[in-house]
Amino acid sequence: MSIHTQSSVSGFVATDPKLTSSTNGDTRLYFRFGQEHFRREEDGTFTQTETSYHHLVMFGRSAEYAQERFQKGDSFVAEGYAHEYSYERDGQSVEGEEFVAKRIGHDTARTRYEVDRTPRAAAHRGPTRDGSREFSSPPQRPSSPAPALGR
Repeated sequence: MSIHTQSSVSGFVATDPKLTSSTNGDTRLYFRFGQEHFRREEDGTFTQTETSYHHLVMFGRSAEYAQERFQKGDSFVAEGYAHEYSYERDGQSVEGEEFVAKRIGHDTARTRYEVDRTPRAAAHRGPTRDGSREFSSPPQRPSSPAPALGR
């Protein structure tokens, strides 16, 4: 079986991450991110050039988790895809590009942190490393008598 690959970006969170709702009601995370650029000189040194700034969005539960864990200034690596968009605002056509992140994490080369390997509570967790699927039952509520009707 071939290796599944996707596009990725790395950079730093340049604005405070903002959690909103998309037009169809999904949770949406948005922030601008910066990417530093360097030019290699003939003597082997590097000169920093202008930093570029871009848009990043993320949706659903992943967006909620990311909003809890990221703040302005954090270095990150994200997996997803670039999305070009266009719309009309005040009679003017607006075009741009954003990175739609499916997964995001702190850049281990630039961030110190501790890992909490405690599993998240979930009724279904995805495939394990060996390819099998792991399922767990949702917590059971204590049984109670059926509610009385008509009272």
